[in-house]
Amino acid sequence: MTDSAPFSSPARWAERAANSAVFFCNGLGIGAWAASIPLIQARLGLSDGALSLVLLGFAAGAVLSMPLTGRLAPRFGVARATRFCALAFAAAMLAPGLAPDLPLLIGAAFVLGLTNGALDVSMNGLASGIETRWGAPIMSSFHAAFSVGGLGGAALGALMATHSSPWVSAMSLVALINVATALLVWRALHDPEAPAQAVAPAFALPGRAALWLCACVALGLLLEGAIGDWSAVYLANNLAAPPSIAAAGYGAFSAAMIAGRLGGDRFVARFGQARTVRYGGLVSAIGIAVALIAPQPLASAIGFGLVGIGVSNVVPIVFSAAARTGSSPAAGVAMAASAGYSGLLLGPVLIGALATLFGLKASLWLLAACAGAITLTAGAMR
Repeated sequence: MTDSAPFSSPARWAERAANSAVFFCNGLGIGAWAASIPLIQARLGLSDGALSLVLLGFAAGAVLSMPLTGRLAPRFGVARATRFCALAFAAAMLAPGLAPDLPLLIGAAFVLGLTNGALDVSMNGLASGIETRWGAPIMSSFHAAFSVGGLGGAALGALMATHSSPWVSAMSLVALINVATALLVWRALHDPEAPAQAVAPAFALPGRAALWLCACVALGLLLEGAIGDWSAVYLANNLAAPPSIAAAGYGAFSAAMIAGRLGGDRFVARFGQARTVRYGGLVSAIGIAVALIAPQPLASAIGFGLVGIGVSNVVPIVFSAAARTGSSPAAGVAMAASAGYSGLLLGPVLIGALATLFGLKASLWLLAACAGAITLTAGAMR
């Protein structure tokens, strides 16, 4: 297939569908991992402090692998890297459920994070190349597949929660699904050119324009992480919502994010990346205000849903823009993804620390400021 082939050719559709399947399976794995964490904690009798070490191990593995993958993937080809990283991620999913004690669980979580970070960079780098050859904005559709997979993995984890064991669990089932999918799409994932023989340039600090991209993705993932961890707590503790209603906050956020990403490519094609990010930041800020001002849990959940719509396309757009700024698409994505993970890790912790000092409601207003700050970074998308 040459770059002059029409973007609607069957080969390009197959390439796009294959990488979308990889995104879906990655989301499926992350959703199953999130749903399995409480079960693993109960099985090993871990305290919250011990569990935080496990989650830190996962994050450390991801942060370590992202810049390395961004440097090495161009040498071997991002499609080839995506294939093998997808298999490695699937294999790594088996280990946490089988870990017999805390040290081995931390090690298993580290390896899972390591493979997830590598897959994140490689599949997004490949998606950027597909988008370039496609000739139209399609990055949001890949991330929509990830979000749908995440909900599916979480739902599967909930269904199997009462029937799981170390050997038969949502994570082991998803691992098998991911291996089968990786093998199924293997031939459809390919690089349009021979991979570069020289090693990609060593890691360097991003320039001024790239720093704005890093700030934007960090703020976007800070919002995602904070809403994910604190929306249900806010509805339960501040608005006295029962557990079934408290979960509606994150449910509305997740469903709205999927809807926003499914329509994101059309919005970007019509309004451009910069305006989409700017409008997204404004909608997110309004959503947080609605969520915190609303006196009823369901009305507050609608506000969290607005946040999901607003922030839904920030990460796909930044990854698409970052892929154009690095020495290679994978290197640019690695830069943005590393910054994004810092925001994802910092957000929930920062909100928790401020909540102990000023109360949860007051601390969540910081997220409105973060959403407003996203609008200031929108010009960097050009």
